[in-house]
Amino acid sequence: MDLLGELRTRRALCIVRAPAVPDPVGLTGTLVDAGLPMIEIAFTTPNAPRVIEQASTVDGALIGAGTVMTAAMARDAVNAGARYLLTPGLRDDVAEEAERLGIPVVLGAFTPTEVADAMDIGAAAVKVFPAARLGPAYFRDLRGPYPDVPLVASGGVNAGNAAAYLAAGAIAVTAGSGVVPPDLTDLDRIRLRASEFVAAVKEQP
Repeated sequence: MDLLGELRTRRALCIVRAPAVPDPVGLTGTLVDAGLPMIEIAFTTPNAPRVIEQASTVDGALIGAGTVMTAAMARDAVNAGARYLLTPGLRDDVAEEAERLGIPVVLGAFTPTEVADAMDIGAAAVKVFPAARLGPAYFRDLRGPYPDVPLVASGGVNAGNAAAYLAAGAIAVTAGSGVVPPDLTDLDRIRLRASEFVAAVKEQP
């Protein structure tokens, strides 16, 4: 999978993190229909591999696994159908396992040193988390020493500020609980919020 190409093209990735996902196929179909086919199933979600397996059956969905903390989690995710992995911070063992499996990984970082370390250990892109702590201007600052590092803004990104992160140099942004709340009860509401997020991302050329 050309993860970097997909991130640059779609510019948005949706995170699913919930105490339960009773209808993975329905939720995934809703997000795909709304224009958010890149979906990260967080491993903090119970039975995450099974959710990944079911979500991966939806046409057009590009399913990845998030909050991957160990090599074993990486293997479980890929065996379930995940096409890419994401971590909240630097995880050398996950990066090594991803390389062994031939799967792209987005490593989490916050400081300039961590951004460099993430690229050194094989990240396809670097997820700056939590992005909202320093805001879009931080991405503009990082672009100085790291003009070619693909950065993804995650944490506190919403329809109101997504375009600002892209304008500041992020190649993509993540939609979190503002689009997919933990209760997952109202798919129509999720569809509306996802559509609003996609529209906000498209505002930034």
